[in-house]
Amino acid sequence: MIASLRNAFNAQFTEEKYQDMLADVNQQFNYTPNFKISETPVFIPNALKQKLVEACEDIMKVINQPNFKELTEGAFIKDNMRVPNEDNLSKFIQLDFGVCLDEHGELTPKLIELQGFPSLYFFQELLGHMYRKHYDGIPEDFSQHLNGLTSTEYIELLRAEIVGGTNPKQVILLEIEPEKQATAIDFFATESLLGIKVLCISKLIKKGKQLFYLDENEVEIQVLKIYNRIIFDELDQRADLKREYDFKDEVDIEWIGHPNWFFRISKFTMPLLKGDYVPKSYYLDQLEAIPTDLENYVLKPLYSFAGAGVQIHVDRAMIDAVEDKSNYLLQEKVAYAPIIQTMDEPAKCEIRMMLLHNGKTNKTQIVSNLMRLSKGEMVGVKYNKDKTWVGGSTGFFEP
Repeated sequence: MIASLRNAFNAQFTEEKYQDMLADVNQQFNYTPNFKISETPVFIPNALKQKLVEACEDIMKVINQPNFKELTEGAFIKDNMRVPNEDNLSKFIQLDFGVCLDEHGELTPKLIELQGFPSLYFFQELLGHMYRKHYDGIPEDFSQHLNGLTSTEYIELLRAEIVGGTNPKQVILLEIEPEKQATAIDFFATESLLGIKVLCISKLIKKGKQLFYLDENEVEIQVLKIYNRIIFDELDQRADLKREYDFKDEVDIEWIGHPNWFFRISKFTMPLLKGDYVPKSYYLDQLEAIPTDLENYVLKPLYSFAGAGVQIHVDRAMIDAVEDKSNYLLQEKVAYAPIIQTMDEPAKCEIRMMLLHNGKTNKTQIVSNLMRLSKGEMVGVKYNKDKTWVGGSTGFFEP
């Protein structure tokens, strides 16, 4: 996006450098990520950065409204979704924007979706370090973080919010068979930097209102905090997973990222948002009239992940065929702009602004970012098979 930096990067790129970087990533935890890491980082100009900040602030005004919980009660469409002891604010928020061109040909973000859930906070830091290590020409004053946050300060902020004053052994990252997840490398990075236990929910031991796990010496360790990475959609599909603990159980733990925010801040929130950076969005069951220009809309299930179930070529018959319309969203299409110059065709990109509620300041702040590059109709892997200069990346912001 910054022509001088892009041209300089592309000129010094070699496949050998890229493969060396991937090998270095794999060596960190003796693990090869099962998602594509892009050949390139993205250089984000100041003008787009300011619009991203403004877009995040606009959305947070809605989320911070006193009646936000009342507005999002309808997000819990199943009884087993609601978890006890909900807190007042979401610890983690992810805002995903497609990078587009406005009517004046200027770069602008458009919200794709949002999540009240953690993201790859630790792997993204590792990835940024790897890009700097293996490629020349990333300016020192360009950062993955905003507001002057250094890498060390970023990790310490995460440590303070996730672990705090608790013994790290009593803090767990909770997942379903974590070693099999696409995001496993982020779990390994989290464990390495924070010293907390990565644990499958099936390994939790429940005694009354207390939870335990067995450490490497078969000693029972009481769990005091859970950094939750379980997505309900997957948990619902795992009837085969034997476990003592159910999310509906009343237990004496502190949630670091309470599960209820996964529903409250989600696709369900989209119709509540307005502004220049948000596409028109409608609950399918509340539409008074079906738009006549359905080619300009996408149909999305409210609760799915990794793009599952999203229909990008919508017609009236498709809408009529939806049995449970309360579980779907009709959203205006976002036209991603092919703006990243690569060795062949230009790539489109999506940027996730990664937010964290700071307990000391009592404010939710942008702390990092995650980028996805695509040359297909959508960002997902199945739309980018056999393509280069696509996949997961990170953005470096112009100061």
